[in-house]
Amino acid sequence: MSSAVMGAVARASLAEARERLEAVLPTADRDVLGADLFAVLHLVDREHRLRRAISDPSADPDAKAALVTGLLNGKVSSGALTVVQDVVRLRWTRSPQLSDTLEILAVTAEAARAEAAGVLDDLEDELFRFSRIVEAEPALRAALTDPALPADRKQAVLAALLEGRATPSLQRLIGELVLHSRGRSLEGGLAHVGRLVAQRRERLVALVRSAVDLTEQQRIRLAAVLATAYGHDVHLNIELDPTVLGGISIQIGDEVIDGTIAGRLDEVRRRLAS
Repeated sequence: MSSAVMGAVARASLAEARERLEAVLPTADRDVLGADLFAVLHLVDREHRLRRAISDPSADPDAKAALVTGLLNGKVSSGALTVVQDVVRLRWTRSPQLSDTLEILAVTAEAARAEAAGVLDDLEDELFRFSRIVEAEPALRAALTDPALPADRKQAVLAALLEGRATPSLQRLIGELVLHSRGRSLEGGLAHVGRLVAQRRERLVALVRSAVDLTEQQRIRLAAVLATAYGHDVHLNIELDPTVLGGISIQIGDEVIDGTIAGRLDEVRRRLAS
């Protein structure tokens, strides 16, 4: 099977897995669904033989569903069990694809939890602010990513930072990123989770750098202009940066729209040097 075909199969299975999660959400206990899916992810990541067995494309789908039912019944919520049964019935060409899908579904379940509580915007903003705190505080980043620091110590640090100051979903997601990095840097994990949370409303995320804070009216107008340009709702993450010298810089994915004085000066310098 070519890599292109393998990729197409994985994308189709991921899309179907997302649909299965959406079908379960209306009746699921959203307070525990994400946690349960993360627990299953940890099990699958830890037990390599299990992961290979339930992702084997040649194995009978119902037999794989029966295997996870025997392992998980009574240990996770009914909604989580239904989602996992559906996921293992799908076709995966490589075992990590199944693990990665479980992570995506767990994060999506937490975003749905925040959405139901009316705090999805807060969750997006909190993820962004936490990423900036980590970037600005090397000692904090070192503590949270130190493999020699016990998990309970890291949890204590997070509790001191977040308890009573953040949504329950943020606390769960940050805890997962710190205690189960899955081979990513903390910054990379925060960016990955931020994109998944933004997808809950099919919104793009724009990082806006400005020397001064934008007024509410300016934010609304900018979001509307970007939504028209990109064909999607756009969530603005505002970062105050005195180095821009005026104007704003907007980054959406890999695209940068630089309207700052500093950006124009850099362009002039590049032309002079050429």
